[in-house]
Amino acid sequence: MERWPAVAWILLISLITYWFETVHSRDFTVQDIIYLYPSTTPYPGGFKCFTCERATDNYECNRWAPDVYCPRETRYCYSQHIMDSSGESASVIKRCAALEDCLSTGCRESSRNGQKVCTSCCEGNICNMALPRNETDAIFATTSPLNHSEGPSVHIATLLSCLFLPWLLRT
Repeated sequence: MERWPAVAWILLISLITYWFETVHSRDFTVQDIIYLYPSTTPYPGGFKCFTCERATDNYECNRWAPDVYCPRETRYCYSQHIMDSSGESASVIKRCAALEDCLSTGCRESSRNGQKVCTSCCEGNICNMALPRNETDAIFATTSPLNHSEGPSVHIATLLSCLFLPWLLRT
């Protein structure tokens, strides 16, 4: 009977030493965090866009788009849709974009065989699912104001002093 506790201790110690051998100390990378916690973003406000270069249509683009987060310096999802003279898709480009890339949205006629080129931008996670086909679709849709100026600013201290001044004057 006294033999089993000794065997149990030996097995326990060998298990602990094996565990220490397999543990490697290193810092987590952004890829490790995304892999372990797929619902988290690599940085605050991180988002994804459908991304493709020269796909033949929207289905092909969205189906094979890589599932990666946009770079930190981008804020919008960009879509460019080139249609032939009959309105059929000839080429689709979708990607993450900075503000400068989104300032010229809309549709225009191309000099190549009567093609029409429509571009749009949107703000939000995978918001570029649909393609722009006309002036109604080819817009720059944002959820926040482009200029970060807010209305008249009121300081908290000023507001509180206005609220509590009458009370302070009474005492």
